[in-house]
Amino acid sequence: MDLQKYITIESDKRGGKPCVRGLRITVYDVLEYLASGMTEEEIIHDFPELTKTDIRACLAFAAERERKLITIPA
Repeated sequence: MDLQKYITIESDKRGGKPCVRGLRITVYDVLEYLASGMTEEEIIHDFPELTKTDIRACLAFAAERERKLITIPA
């Protein structure tokens, strides 16, 4: 999946946080909705501008960030 097609970062939008396709919906927002138990269908119902692919792109973006996270042993 080409995440740059779905996840955008603009300094003048939502404080430069990663957003979905230039919308004002952040990756964090989508992840919070999923973590709270909302289904993809419920999220799309509340935000009809989103698609299932957008939601999956948010998950892939978060996974990629986690993979790149460097842990320094104590």
